Amino acid sequence: MSYTLDKRVDGEFDNVVERTTNALSEEGFGVLCDIDVQQTLKKKLDEDFRQYRILGACNPPLAQQALEEELQLGALLPCNVVVYETDEGEIGVSAVDPEVMLSVVDNPELDSVAAEVRERFERVLSELSDA
Repeated sequence: MSYTLDKRVDGEFDNVVERTTNALSEEGFGVLCDIDVQQTLKKKLDEDFRQYRILGACNPPLAQQALEEELQLGALLPCNVVVYETDEGEIGVSAVDPEVMLSVVDNPELDSVAAEVRERFERVLSELSDA
């Protein structure tokens, strides 16, 4: 079982990051953190790594709804979306599958939130392929 929703996207890396951020915004997600893994590994370890960005996405109303059901759920938030250079030199975008992620929490009250987030992430990935 895959734990991500994945898409290959045409375009230049930084442009795909921007398009992804914009598509997330259209679905009500803000990016709380933007981690440049390539830059971090170079700075901390002096190691070269492919272009790889982790976008910590959060939809405040859905996050609040989920946290009211399961207070410790904050350990699984925000929902990560990654933009990365593949081994083949393409640009990939992967979003955590919230239904899989929340399956570790034994709380059926979260099922509808997970389904809503998944639908929104699927629309984000669809938007990227349509651009």
